[in-house]
Amino acid sequence: MIYGVILAGGRGERFWPLSRADKPKQFLKLTSDKTMLEETILRVEPLIPLDRIRIVAGESMSQHILSASCSVASDQVLTEPRGRNTCLAIGLSAVHLLHDDPDAVMVVLSTDHLIRPPEKIVRIIKDGCVIAADNNSLVTIGIVPTRPETGYGYIKLGEERLTKGDAVVYAVAAFTEKPKAAVAQEYYYSRNYLWNSGMFVWSAKAILAAIKEHRKVLGQQLETYAESIGTPEEMSARRKLYEEAESISIDYAILEKATNVEAIRADIVWDDVGSWLALQRYKKMDGDNNVVIGEAILQDTYETTICNDSPGVVATLGVTDLVVVRAGDITFVAHKAKLNELKKLLATIGENEETRKYL
Repeated sequence: MIYGVILAGGRGERFWPLSRADKPKQFLKLTSDKTMLEETILRVEPLIPLDRIRIVAGESMSQHILSASCSVASDQVLTEPRGRNTCLAIGLSAVHLLHDDPDAVMVVLSTDHLIRPPEKIVRIIKDGCVIAADNNSLVTIGIVPTRPETGYGYIKLGEERLTKGDAVVYAVAAFTEKPKAAVAQEYYYSRNYLWNSGMFVWSAKAILAAIKEHRKVLGQQLETYAESIGTPEEMSARRKLYEEAESISIDYAILEKATNVEAIRADIVWDDVGSWLALQRYKKMDGDNNVVIGEAILQDTYETTICNDSPGVVATLGVTDLVVVRAGDITFVAHKAKLNELKKLLATIGENEETRKYL
Protein backbone atom coordinates (compact mmCIF):
# COMPACT_ATOMS: atom_id res chain seq x y z
CA MET A 1 0.00 0.00 0.00
CA ILE A 2 0.93 3.66 -0.38
CA TYR A 3 1.76 5.69 2.72
CA GLY A 4 2.46 9.38 3.16
CA VAL A 5 5.46 10.31 5.31
CA ILE A 6 5.40 13.98 6.23
CA LEU A 7 8.60 15.49 7.57
CA ALA A 8 7.42 18.15 10.02
CA GLY A 9 10.63 18.95 11.85
CA GLY A 10 12.44 22.25 11.91
CA ARG A 11 11.63 25.54 13.57
CA GLY A 12 10.93 27.73 10.54
CA GLU A 13 13.20 30.46 11.91
CA ARG A 14 12.98 32.50 8.71
CA PHE A 15 9.33 33.29 9.57
CA TRP A 16 10.19 34.67 13.01
CA PRO A 17 8.50 36.19 14.96
CA LEU A 18 5.28 34.64 13.63
CA SER A 19 7.06 31.30 13.86
CA ARG A 20 8.30 30.62 17.39
CA ALA A 21 9.77 27.62 19.22
CA ASP A 22 6.31 26.67 20.51
CA LYS A 23 4.61 27.30 17.15
CA PRO A 24 6.90 26.53 14.21
CA LYS A 25 6.11 27.16 10.56
CA GLN A 26 4.20 23.93 9.94
CA PHE A 27 1.46 25.19 12.30
CA LEU A 28 1.10 28.58 10.63
CA LYS A 29 -1.59 29.55 8.12
CA LEU A 30 0.70 31.05 5.50
CA THR A 31 -0.78 29.87 2.21
CA SER A 32 -4.49 29.56 3.09
CA ASP A 33 -6.89 29.41 6.03
CA LYS A 34 -5.35 26.05 6.98
CA THR A 35 -1.99 25.32 8.54
CA MET A 36 0.88 24.17 6.34
CA LEU A 37 0.59 20.69 7.90
CA GLU A 38 -3.12 20.48 7.18
CA GLU A 39 -2.53 21.65 3.60
CA THR A 40 0.03 18.88 3.08
CA ILE A 41 -2.30 16.17 4.38
CA LEU A 42 -5.33 17.38 2.41
CA ARG A 43 -3.30 17.72 -0.79
CA VAL A 44 -2.64 13.97 -1.02
CA GLU A 45 -5.91 12.79 0.53
CA PRO A 46 -7.36 11.64 -2.83
CA LEU A 47 -4.49 9.11 -3.05
CA ILE A 48 -3.46 8.51 0.58
CA PRO A 49 -6.22 8.31 3.21
CA LEU A 50 -5.60 9.88 6.60
CA ASP A 51 -4.99 6.57 8.38
CA ARG A 52 -1.99 5.92 6.10
CA ILE A 53 -0.30 9.23 6.91
CA ARG A 54 2.77 9.20 9.17
CA ILE A 55 4.22 12.43 10.57
CA VAL A 56 7.82 12.68 11.74
CA ALA A 57 8.38 15.55 14.17
CA GLY A 58 10.18 16.55 17.34
CA GLU A 59 8.83 15.29 20.65
CA SER A 60 7.74 18.79 21.68
CA MET A 61 5.53 19.07 18.58
CA SER A 62 3.54 15.89 19.19
CA GLN A 63 0.76 17.57 21.15
CA HIS A 64 0.43 20.35 18.56
CA ILE A 65 -0.09 17.74 15.85
CA LEU A 66 -2.61 15.69 17.84
CA SER A 67 -4.64 18.75 18.79
CA ALA A 68 -4.73 20.10 15.24
CA SER A 69 -7.88 19.70 13.16
CA CYS A 70 -6.15 17.20 10.83
CA SER A 71 -7.20 14.52 13.39
CA VAL A 72 -4.28 12.11 13.15
CA ALA A 73 -3.98 9.41 15.81
CA SER A 74 -1.08 9.22 18.25
CA ASP A 75 0.35 6.07 16.60
CA GLN A 76 0.67 8.01 13.32
CA VAL A 77 3.17 10.45 14.84
CA LEU A 78 6.80 9.31 14.98
CA THR A 79 8.57 11.57 17.44
CA GLU A 80 12.26 12.39 17.22
CA PRO A 81 14.17 12.89 20.48
CA ARG A 82 16.39 15.41 18.67
CA GLY A 83 16.90 16.71 15.16
CA ARG A 84 19.14 14.46 13.06
CA ASN A 85 18.37 15.64 9.50
CA THR A 86 16.34 13.89 6.82
CA CYS A 87 18.19 10.60 6.34
CA LEU A 88 17.46 9.37 9.85
CA ALA A 89 13.89 10.71 9.82
CA ILE A 90 13.21 8.80 6.59
CA GLY A 91 14.98 5.69 7.86
CA LEU A 92 12.92 5.76 11.06
CA SER A 93 9.66 5.96 9.14
CA ALA A 94 10.81 3.24 6.72
CA VAL A 95 11.53 0.65 9.43
CA HIS A 96 8.15 1.36 11.04
CA LEU A 97 6.30 1.00 7.74
CA LEU A 98 8.18 -2.18 6.88
CA HIS A 99 7.21 -3.57 10.29
CA ASP A 100 3.52 -2.96 9.47
CA ASP A 101 3.53 -3.66 5.73
CA PRO A 102 6.36 -5.48 3.88
CA ASP A 103 5.15 -3.96 0.58
CA ALA A 104 4.88 -0.38 1.82
CA VAL A 105 5.56 2.40 -0.70
CA MET A 106 6.53 5.72 0.88
CA VAL A 107 5.66 9.17 -0.43
CA VAL A 108 7.96 11.56 1.43
CA LEU A 109 6.62 15.11 1.73
CA SER A 110 7.53 18.34 3.50
CA THR A 111 5.18 20.74 5.24
CA ASP A 112 6.50 23.96 3.69
CA HIS A 113 5.42 23.63 0.08
CA LEU A 114 2.88 25.56 -1.94
CA ILE A 115 1.69 23.35 -4.82
CA ARG A 116 -0.90 24.12 -7.49
CA PRO A 117 -2.91 22.50 -8.90
CA PRO A 118 -3.05 19.83 -6.18
CA GLU A 119 -4.75 17.30 -8.44
CA LYS A 120 -1.77 17.32 -10.82
CA ILE A 121 0.80 16.53 -8.13
CA VAL A 122 -1.45 13.70 -6.94
CA ARG A 123 -1.42 12.20 -10.44
CA ILE A 124 2.37 12.56 -10.61
CA ILE A 125 2.82 10.93 -7.20
CA LYS A 126 0.51 8.08 -8.18
CA ASP A 127 2.58 7.42 -11.31
CA GLY A 128 5.73 7.68 -9.23
CA CYS A 129 4.46 4.98 -6.87
CA VAL A 130 3.99 2.60 -9.80
CA ILE A 131 7.48 3.39 -11.12
CA ALA A 132 9.10 2.93 -7.71
CA ALA A 133 7.33 -0.38 -7.14
CA ASP A 134 7.97 -1.75 -10.64
CA ASN A 135 11.60 -0.62 -11.02
CA ASN A 136 12.73 -0.82 -7.38
CA SER A 137 13.97 2.73 -7.91
CA LEU A 138 14.36 5.81 -5.76
CA VAL A 139 12.16 8.45 -7.36
CA THR A 140 12.65 12.16 -6.75
CA ILE A 141 10.20 14.77 -8.02
CA GLY A 142 11.87 17.72 -9.73
CA ILE A 143 10.12 20.98 -10.53
CA VAL A 144 10.46 22.78 -13.87
CA PRO A 145 12.12 26.12 -12.88
CA THR A 146 10.21 29.33 -13.48
CA ARG A 147 13.13 31.63 -12.64
CA PRO A 148 16.90 31.44 -12.05
CA GLU A 149 16.52 30.74 -8.31
CA THR A 150 19.64 30.73 -6.12
CA GLY A 151 17.89 29.43 -3.00
CA TYR A 152 17.10 25.91 -4.25
CA GLY A 153 19.14 22.83 -5.02
CA TYR A 154 18.96 21.48 -8.58
CA ILE A 155 18.77 18.10 -10.31
CA LYS A 156 20.70 17.71 -13.55
CA LEU A 157 18.75 15.44 -15.89
CA GLY A 158 20.27 12.50 -17.72
CA GLU A 159 18.61 10.49 -20.46
CA GLU A 160 14.83 10.16 -20.65
CA ARG A 161 13.85 6.74 -19.35
CA LEU A 162 10.09 6.42 -19.80
CA THR A 163 6.70 8.08 -19.65
CA LYS A 164 4.10 6.83 -17.20
CA GLY A 165 0.77 8.65 -17.25
CA ASP A 166 1.57 12.30 -16.45
CA ALA A 167 5.12 11.44 -15.40
CA VAL A 168 8.15 11.84 -17.66
CA VAL A 169 11.00 9.97 -15.97
CA TYR A 170 14.71 10.72 -16.39
CA ALA A 171 17.94 9.29 -15.13
CA VAL A 172 19.64 11.65 -12.68
CA ALA A 173 23.03 12.91 -13.89
CA ALA A 174 23.84 14.90 -10.75
CA PHE A 175 22.50 16.79 -7.77
CA THR A 176 23.86 20.32 -7.46
CA GLU A 177 23.97 22.78 -4.57
CA LYS A 178 22.29 26.16 -4.37
CA PRO A 179 24.08 28.00 -7.19
CA LYS A 180 25.41 31.51 -7.59
CA ALA A 181 23.25 33.88 -9.65
CA ALA A 182 25.15 33.40 -12.91
CA VAL A 183 25.07 29.62 -12.60
CA ALA A 184 21.37 29.63 -11.69
CA GLN A 185 20.69 31.62 -14.85
CA GLU A 186 22.65 29.07 -16.87
CA TYR A 187 20.64 26.22 -15.32
CA TYR A 188 17.37 28.01 -16.01
CA TYR A 189 18.04 28.64 -19.69
CA SER A 190 19.53 25.21 -20.36
CA ARG A 191 16.19 23.52 -19.53
CA ASN A 192 18.25 20.52 -18.45
CA TYR A 193 17.87 21.16 -14.71
CA LEU A 194 14.98 20.85 -12.29
CA TRP A 195 14.51 22.28 -8.82
CA ASN A 196 15.06 19.65 -6.16
CA SER A 197 11.68 19.69 -4.40
CA GLY A 198 12.51 17.31 -1.56
CA MET A 199 9.53 15.12 -2.49
CA PHE A 200 10.41 11.45 -2.93
CA VAL A 201 8.71 8.13 -3.74
CA TRP A 202 10.18 4.68 -2.99
CA SER A 203 9.41 1.43 -1.28
CA ALA A 204 10.43 1.06 2.34
CA LYS A 205 12.54 -1.93 1.32
CA ALA A 206 14.38 0.01 -1.40
CA ILE A 207 15.35 3.00 0.76
CA LEU A 208 16.48 0.79 3.64
CA ALA A 209 18.56 -1.29 1.24
CA ALA A 210 20.15 1.91 -0.07
CA ILE A 211 20.91 3.13 3.45
CA LYS A 212 22.45 -0.23 4.31
CA GLU A 213 24.62 -0.08 1.17
CA HIS A 214 25.78 3.52 1.35
CA ARG A 215 25.64 4.27 5.12
CA LYS A 216 26.49 0.89 6.61
CA VAL A 217 26.66 2.03 10.24
CA LEU A 218 23.30 3.79 10.05
CA GLY A 219 21.79 0.78 8.30
CA GLN A 220 22.89 -1.47 11.14
CA GLN A 221 21.62 1.01 13.75
CA LEU A 222 18.20 1.05 12.07
CA GLU A 223 18.09 -2.75 11.94
CA THR A 224 18.87 -2.92 15.67
CA TYR A 225 16.19 -0.32 16.43
CA ALA A 226 13.63 -2.18 14.29
CA GLU A 227 13.82 -5.15 16.66
CA SER A 228 12.36 -2.97 19.43
CA ILE A 229 9.29 -1.76 17.52
CA GLY A 230 6.12 -2.72 19.36
CA THR A 231 7.98 -3.63 22.57
CA PRO A 232 8.23 -1.72 25.87
CA GLU A 233 11.84 -0.86 24.93
CA GLU A 234 10.92 0.99 21.73
CA MET A 235 11.25 4.57 23.02
CA SER A 236 14.49 3.93 24.90
CA ALA A 237 15.88 2.25 21.77
CA ARG A 238 14.85 5.27 19.71
CA ARG A 239 16.62 7.64 22.08
CA LYS A 240 19.74 5.51 21.79
CA LEU A 241 19.42 5.54 18.00
CA TYR A 242 19.17 9.33 17.94
CA GLU A 243 22.07 9.77 20.33
CA GLU A 244 24.40 7.64 18.22
CA ALA A 245 23.29 8.09 14.60
CA GLU A 246 24.89 10.62 12.27
CA SER A 247 23.12 13.77 11.17
CA ILE A 248 23.04 13.87 7.38
CA SER A 249 20.53 14.67 4.64
CA ILE A 250 19.03 11.99 2.43
CA ASP A 251 20.52 13.77 -0.60
CA TYR A 252 24.11 13.60 0.63
CA ALA A 253 23.79 10.18 2.25
CA ILE A 254 21.96 8.27 -0.46
CA LEU A 255 20.69 10.07 -3.55
CA GLU A 256 24.08 11.39 -4.67
CA LYS A 257 25.54 7.87 -4.46
CA ALA A 258 22.81 5.40 -5.45
CA THR A 259 22.60 4.20 -9.05
CA ASN A 260 18.83 3.55 -9.05
CA VAL A 261 17.74 7.18 -8.65
CA GLU A 262 15.24 8.55 -11.17
CA ALA A 263 13.59 11.96 -11.49
CA ILE A 264 10.05 12.82 -12.51
CA ARG A 265 9.74 16.14 -14.32
CA ALA A 266 6.85 18.04 -12.69
CA ASP A 267 5.59 21.09 -14.57
CA ILE A 268 3.53 22.57 -11.74
CA VAL A 269 3.35 25.69 -9.61
CA TRP A 270 5.61 24.95 -6.66
CA ASP A 271 7.19 27.10 -3.99
CA ASP A 272 9.33 26.24 -1.02
CA VAL A 273 7.72 28.74 1.32
CA GLY A 274 11.03 29.45 2.96
CA SER A 275 10.99 33.07 4.11
CA TRP A 276 8.99 36.27 4.26
CA LEU A 277 10.09 37.00 0.69
CA ALA A 278 8.04 34.04 -0.53
CA LEU A 279 4.79 35.82 0.31
CA GLN A 280 5.22 38.28 -2.55
CA ARG A 281 5.25 35.36 -5.00
CA TYR A 282 1.79 34.06 -4.18
CA LYS A 283 -0.09 36.64 -2.10
CA LYS A 284 -2.12 39.34 -3.81
CA MET A 285 -0.25 42.66 -3.93
CA ASP A 286 -1.70 46.15 -3.96
CA GLY A 287 -0.95 48.75 -6.63
CA ASP A 288 2.37 49.61 -4.99
CA ASN A 289 3.52 45.98 -4.81
CA ASN A 290 2.88 45.68 -1.09
CA VAL A 291 1.71 42.44 0.57
CA VAL A 292 -0.57 43.15 3.52
CA ILE A 293 -1.84 40.53 5.98
CA GLY A 294 -3.95 41.82 8.86
CA GLU A 295 -4.82 45.39 9.83
CA ALA A 296 -2.48 47.99 8.35
CA ILE A 297 -2.49 51.57 7.10
CA LEU A 298 0.06 52.38 4.40
CA GLN A 299 1.06 55.76 3.04
CA ASP A 300 3.85 56.31 0.52
CA THR A 301 4.85 52.69 1.09
CA TYR A 302 6.22 50.49 -1.69
CA GLU A 303 7.46 46.92 -2.22
CA THR A 304 6.85 46.14 1.46
CA THR A 305 5.47 43.03 3.16
CA ILE A 306 3.39 43.61 6.30
CA CYS A 307 2.02 40.86 8.54
CA ASN A 308 -0.02 41.93 11.55
CA ASP A 309 -1.06 38.92 13.62
CA SER A 310 -2.09 40.92 16.69
CA PRO A 311 -4.89 43.28 17.75
CA GLY A 312 -4.42 46.86 16.62
CA VAL A 313 -2.95 48.32 13.47
CA VAL A 314 0.44 48.63 11.77
CA ALA A 315 1.02 52.01 10.10
CA THR A 316 3.83 52.80 7.67
CA LEU A 317 4.87 56.09 6.10
CA GLY A 318 7.48 56.72 3.44
CA VAL A 319 9.19 53.32 3.42
CA THR A 320 10.15 50.80 0.79
CA ASP A 321 11.54 47.25 0.52
CA LEU A 322 10.78 46.35 4.14
CA VAL A 323 9.32 43.40 6.01
CA VAL A 324 7.22 44.46 9.00
CA VAL A 325 5.81 41.78 11.30
CA ARG A 326 3.76 42.27 14.44
CA ALA A 327 3.19 39.04 16.37
CA GLY A 328 2.16 39.11 20.02
CA ASP A 329 4.80 40.89 22.07
CA ILE A 330 7.27 41.24 19.18
CA THR A 331 7.57 43.78 16.38
CA PHE A 332 10.11 42.93 13.69
CA VAL A 333 11.25 45.37 10.99
CA ALA A 334 13.88 44.45 8.41
CA HIS A 335 15.07 45.52 5.00
CA LYS A 336 14.41 42.75 2.50
CA ALA A 337 18.06 42.70 1.48
CA LYS A 338 19.08 41.80 5.05
CA LEU A 339 16.65 38.93 5.66
CA ASN A 340 19.38 36.38 5.00
CA GLU A 341 20.96 37.56 8.26
CA LEU A 342 17.89 36.78 10.38
CA LYS A 343 19.51 33.72 11.95
CA LYS A 344 22.33 35.93 13.24
CA LEU A 345 19.75 38.16 14.92
CA LEU A 346 18.05 35.15 16.51
CA ALA A 347 21.41 33.87 17.74
CA THR A 348 22.02 37.23 19.40
CA ILE A 349 18.57 37.12 21.01
CA GLY A 350 19.28 33.58 22.24
CA GLU A 351 22.54 34.60 23.89
CA ASN A 352 20.74 36.88 26.34
CA GLU A 353 18.79 35.26 29.15
CA GLU A 354 16.42 38.22 29.26
CA THR A 355 15.48 38.01 25.56
CA ARG A 356 15.63 34.25 25.01
CA LYS A 357 11.91 33.98 25.78
CA TYR A 358 11.18 35.72 22.46
CA LEU A 359 12.50 32.86 20.34
